[in-house]
Amino acid sequence: MGLLGAGRIALGVGVLLIVGGTAGLAAYAWRPPIDPVDPPAAASFDPALVRKGADLAAIGNCGTCHTTPGGRPFAGGLPLPTPFGTIHSTNITPDPNTGIGRWSEAAFRRAMREGVDRQGRHLYPAFPYDHFTLVTDEDNRAIYAFLMTRQPVPARAPPNDLPFPLNLRVVLAGWKLLFLEEGPYRPDPAHDAVWNRGAYLAEGLAHCGACHTPRNLLGAERTNRRFAGGESEGWHAVPIGSGAPAPVPWTEESLFHYLRDGWHGLHGTAQGPMAPVADNLATVPEEDVRAIAVYVAAVTGLPDAEVRKRGEALAAAAAAPAGPGTRPQSAGSQTIAVADPAQDPGAAIYAATCASCHESGRASPFGGLDLRLSSAITADSPANLIRIIRNGVPARNGTQAPIMPGFAAALSDRQLATLVGYLRGRFSGKPAWTGAEATIRAAKDSEVAAGAAANR
Repeated sequence: MGLLGAGRIALGVGVLLIVGGTAGLAAYAWRPPIDPVDPPAAASFDPALVRKGADLAAIGNCGTCHTTPGGRPFAGGLPLPTPFGTIHSTNITPDPNTGIGRWSEAAFRRAMREGVDRQGRHLYPAFPYDHFTLVTDEDNRAIYAFLMTRQPVPARAPPNDLPFPLNLRVVLAGWKLLFLEEGPYRPDPAHDAVWNRGAYLAEGLAHCGACHTPRNLLGAERTNRRFAGGESEGWHAVPIGSGAPAPVPWTEESLFHYLRDGWHGLHGTAQGPMAPVADNLATVPEEDVRAIAVYVAAVTGLPDAEVRKRGEALAAAAAAPAGPGTRPQSAGSQTIAVADPAQDPGAAIYAATCASCHESGRASPFGGLDLRLSSAITADSPANLIRIIRNGVPARNGTQAPIMPGFAAALSDRQLATLVGYLRGRFSGKPAWTGAEATIRAAKDSEVAAGAAANR
């Protein structure tokens, strides 16, 4: 590391630690307000620009984070749990008093590029401006046009619930000094236009790494471990490169269909925070979803020959015709004995709750996923499997996609832990999980906390 890099880190740490408001810190952190404007008339924006902005906003999941369940679109107030406390999304409708109606395009661009609002306040990186900084001026103009043509909604977000000193926005200046590299995106001449489009979207608006990259103690992404897996809202965002738990390796084609359709026959369905991502990508131009798949597949690379061969054999076995009750009998090439439900409690619970769908012999979406293909069962953590069993797989906007009932009310914690252990042993060929009971309690606690925050 050179002197410049060492000095940058030292200065950043100093800014993070100093919260008393010295003159030097105030001078560094201060950002001038940008003068308010009269709310522009919706008719003043080119309809083509608004349509483009709608697609870009969908790729960026703007509506997902800035809309509460059952609330008015883009009116904010959604609680976003973080390891540091709860942050509430803001109103981004053109309401002049509580939204961004008096923001100029320059003010909007600064928020996207620098993480600073119109009044000059630093924004928390729960708004992923460390990714949005890559967005071009042209695309920011389109998103701005789209938002300014939405229905204005007077609504103020609840106050954030953060401990001292994190409730002081001046601290964010140090965080940015350490971790924010401002954009916009610069195309890589070593790659073609499709790859560059995918990189621009995946690293920028789609902010894939915000969930799928692990974070350091200060909440910044570990860029040297890009896509190595992370956590989001109590779900485990699995690695999508080396170390991915998918029994059948991902390909460009399977990534494309999963992102576009929200499910894939060899990988299951998008659940948790990934579900609205797929819902949004179903509405945008197909070529943009294809570009993201091309880029992610290129970055994650090809699996080695042994992994690829094992995946191909498993995919072929899963596709083979089978009668009810006879399909998923092995994990990889290792045959797993099917326990007698009368003697194995896990097998009995499986037979009563899972087997009728998952061993129906019907392919997805009309039958349950062959559980030998489940990343939730082969993952390092049982968190996702527990949440899926508890909450099920809801219907996806009335489209043809897998569904599954939830069993939160039908299974006790002990029964759920027993079932999870049985599924891991029978279908993964991997060592048993430890701490499933604690993970179940954590899932229940987070559901209760999310419900309480949503009702404030």
